[in-house]
Amino acid sequence: QAEIDARFAEFDLSMSTFNPNSVISRINTNDESVRTDAYFNAMYRQAVEVSTITNGAFDITVAPLVNAWGFGFGKQQRDSTPDIAALLKITGFRKITLQGDFLKKADPAIMLDASAIAKGQASDVIGQLLEAHGCQHYMVEIGGEVACKGLNPKGEKWKIGIDKPVDDPANESPELQTIVAISGVGLATSGNYRQFYYREGKKYAHTIDPRSGYPVNHRLLSATVVAESCMKADAFATAFMVLGKDSALSICRKFDDMDCYLIYTDDDGKLQV
Repeated sequence: QAEIDARFAEFDLSMSTFNPNSVISRINTNDESVRTDAYFNAMYRQAVEVSTITNGAFDITVAPLVNAWGFGFGKQQRDSTPDIAALLKITGFRKITLQGDFLKKADPAIMLDASAIAKGQASDVIGQLLEAHGCQHYMVEIGGEVACKGLNPKGEKWKIGIDKPVDDPANESPELQTIVAISGVGLATSGNYRQFYYREGKKYAHTIDPRSGYPVNHRLLSATVVAESCMKADAFATAFMVLGKDSALSICRKFDDMDCYLIYTDDDGKLQV
């Protein structure tokens, strides 16, 4: 436990936007002395790969948009529509580059938010710690993102439940949509059924499309991805929530080592898979 806690603290000091001393927070405040570490570099490489494949549907520079819509680490302003045109000028994964251990920004106002990839990465990191101690069978779950290897105590693959996407912000009565059996992979789910708010009768969900600057508005409610790492699954699950059902499926089908499980509403408002 002590080693896991120490590893978490180390990871937090790299990736947490809520920790003012973390690498990512210091990059956001343009601290010239900050240098990236192995956690950040691994996250950055994976993020750029997913951003490129999804044509910007996944983007770690989305922080100013997420904050402006009242879902991020800034002050929760939810009473008006933000100035999207201004925000898009400081959004876009091609506006940042990693040069050695220094992150270069095209504009100092650019800010990073790795929350759509870091939880998955954290699950991988703890899994690797367990493996370093000779553990062959484990299931690590952090914030709903799972990294697993080997078999469960019954000698079977790990059985992971996927929640039914019902409006349940506090997660008080989770119903399972299905159960999947997995091993040696990461699983992550992204959804729009927990974090949302209403303003003037319109629902605003927390998944922001980095390309348009607006919260997504389509019928995909939940995207679960199974991939070689939980970090990769986490990023693609978020991208799929931005892309919607058809585009998500077409991208997923290009990869032999990736699967997805998408839950959406049909014309009659019924859940479909």
